[in-house]
Amino acid sequence: MKIRVLGSAAGGGFPQWNCGCENCRAVRMASPAFRARTEESIVLSADSRSWFLVNAGPEVRRQLESFSAVHPRAARGSPVAGILLTNGDLDHTLGLLALRESEPLTVLATSRVRDGFTEHNVLYRTLQRFPGQVTWKLLELGKPTVLYGHDGSDAGLRVVALPMPGKLPIHLEALGAPSPEDNVALLFTEDATGRTLAYAPGVAGPSDVLDEVANADCIFFDGTFWSDDELVRQGLGSKRARDMAHWPIGGAEGSLRFLESTSRARRILIHINNTNPILREDSPEAARIAAAGVEIAHDGLTLEL
Repeated sequence: MKIRVLGSAAGGGFPQWNCGCENCRAVRMASPAFRARTEESIVLSADSRSWFLVNAGPEVRRQLESFSAVHPRAARGSPVAGILLTNGDLDHTLGLLALRESEPLTVLATSRVRDGFTEHNVLYRTLQRFPGQVTWKLLELGKPTVLYGHDGSDAGLRVVALPMPGKLPIHLEALGAPSPEDNVALLFTEDATGRTLAYAPGVAGPSDVLDEVANADCIFFDGTFWSDDELVRQGLGSKRARDMAHWPIGGAEGSLRFLESTSRARRILIHINNTNPILREDSPEAARIAAAGVEIAHDGLTLEL
């Protein structure tokens, strides 16, 4: 299984356009301790022919151009055979509207995420320019789904959606009650090797379902905030990490303790907010991550399971 990190930051990217925090100022000044990052997304493939995009943010065009394996191989077309969504947040779905140039799209999501994107959304008409422009395939919680290439052949991958503690996207909060389908982790299995990848960029806190994540060979995990009061302490907001359904990394009850218990897996933090001190590569927090044997994702990271 080949995996490429297209983007590793939380919503807004790094630097964030309207943020003058210490981190954003430093990366704008080209400090060697920082790397710029686009919004979180990966692509993966079992055969290097059919690729699957996980989450499609507003920078998706630039991200796809950054990786030659997903460039068109004919006058028209794309090696991207499917797009999988972990939730309905704008930084995971806005990119779908940018992929509207008369290319058939296959999108895999829970029914809740699909409905949140398609209903009451006049912009969805841009993806209805011809019959069958978008094919939605539903991910049922806990049920394996086969991934197929453009030609209908088995792409050698299975995926299971696992309900993760989370919340509705802000733009949908007034439209319905929360559901386990609102936020999922994706567990991919490669048929030929049996190797598994868990992708969980949004996790509000501990859950029994994390046992399935912990057993994966590689885990991409929510690295949004280092501390619960990160935004409050920096004078950048009134909400805490947990108010936004993100499990802080640090502290006695932080997610790093969970990741340390999964030592057999390759563990990588992703969806990193611009305020997070781990973005500074020589920070004490980054050193603590490294000491735990955990990695910090960056755009362009490539790995193979």
